[in-house]
Amino acid sequence: MSLWQGIAGTWPRFLAWLVRRLPNEQQRMLAFTIIAGGLCGLAAVAFHLSIAWLEKLLINHANAAPGYSWIFWTILTPGLGGLVVGLGLVYWSPAAAGSGIPQVKVAFTLRSGVVSIRETVAKFVLCSLQIGSGASLGLEGPTVQICAGVSSMLARTARLSPQFHRRMASVGMAAGIAAAFNAPIAAITFTLEELIGDLDQTMLSGVIVAAALAAVVEHSILGSNPVFHVSRTYQLGNASSLVWYALLGILAAVVSVTFTDALLRLRLKFREFTAVPKWVHPAIGGLATGALAVMGLALFHMNGIAGDPYRTLELALTGAMPVKIMITYCLLKLAATVFSYSSGGSGGIFAPSLFMGAMLGGSVGYLDVIVFHHPADAIGAFAVVGMGAVFAGIVRAPMTSVLIVFEMTGGYGLVLPLMIANMTAFALARHWRPVPIYEALLAQDGIYLPHGAVPLDPPTDVPRPDGLHQTETEDATV
Repeated sequence: MSLWQGIAGTWPRFLAWLVRRLPNEQQRMLAFTIIAGGLCGLAAVAFHLSIAWLEKLLINHANAAPGYSWIFWTILTPGLGGLVVGLGLVYWSPAAAGSGIPQVKVAFTLRSGVVSIRETVAKFVLCSLQIGSGASLGLEGPTVQICAGVSSMLARTARLSPQFHRRMASVGMAAGIAAAFNAPIAAITFTLEELIGDLDQTMLSGVIVAAALAAVVEHSILGSNPVFHVSRTYQLGNASSLVWYALLGILAAVVSVTFTDALLRLRLKFREFTAVPKWVHPAIGGLATGALAVMGLALFHMNGIAGDPYRTLELALTGAMPVKIMITYCLLKLAATVFSYSSGGSGGIFAPSLFMGAMLGGSVGYLDVIVFHHPADAIGAFAVVGMGAVFAGIVRAPMTSVLIVFEMTGGYGLVLPLMIANMTAFALARHWRPVPIYEALLAQDGIYLPHGAVPLDPPTDVPRPDGLHQTETEDATV
């Protein structure tokens, strides 16, 4: 008998033994929160490694094809990946579409935190294939949905009540963000801002424990370095630069609103487009993404539009990328992400928002250097701040947008510029478009989440993002 077979046979018996030993529900909640933190960390690491392996096998291989054949394969590979994913979403698990954050919000609010096993496995498989084949989407939101599915499975195993089951959903979200960004503190604030909405002491304690444990697991396997390697710690060198940081906040709000408006409008157009089957739509988005990636590669011999964007993003953070590349790549990434997401694929918008923000910020940094003759290091500092500003404008999580940049870059010298740019982008984006992106996406699906107190036993006819009703929860009770 193999080691894996031994673990697979022993694990359910261990969980059953633990449930019998802990008759008190609060004790079971604490014990399974600790287990969830570790398992979510492992699930996140497996998910990220799967995407890296598929990127190397698919989109990176396509980019390196000999002669001019790389053009054909760079366009075709995301399209074929989208075609397979579209079939999986339509005929296997529609709930695995999208970024994962709206789906977890629906589960938390309307389904007592239940995320089905089928939804979790499908998200892992389909999203890995979609991003690995070159879609301009991020892995962070899907990691949240996968981890919420792991915590939901443990909650059912522990036979927790609906109230405690919902709390386990918040545990999964925090663990997912912590493992995805290597940022446990930002994971806590994001869960509070986006999911819980208040300082429920019981939920908060579970969120902290899970985020810490998931980060520890991720650190022990992938290393404790920040997500981005920044060669130096940036500081606010000149107070006069604050003028440009304020301008960066305004421009970040413009980019954020442009991105969300384009995404929502094109998504609506795809929903109305019935000339081809729905499962073909992600392939159309993939082909468009591939064509945009070819434009970037042909012009500047640099990737980042299709495939892993973080290596190109790091160049902007060093201040070594020419301004014309950053402006072009900001626009290309915006268009590619709109096509990849709106066509119905599986993947998130966190990584693209950080990429666009870095390119925008670095471009504004050139103004600071040219007009005020400040050192060229300012370009990298503006790129760092730009990441948080566009993230704040799109995701509408202002506290998280500041903390996540600190933890991802390992530097805390840009506190004041970050606060100015992020809050400017957040305030303007919210003024121009009061409905946040995740609520707007759910509204297109006919789902309106209540604010404030949430009933633990929702009506059975509440619609879900996958088109099913509460009485058709796939394998939610498994």
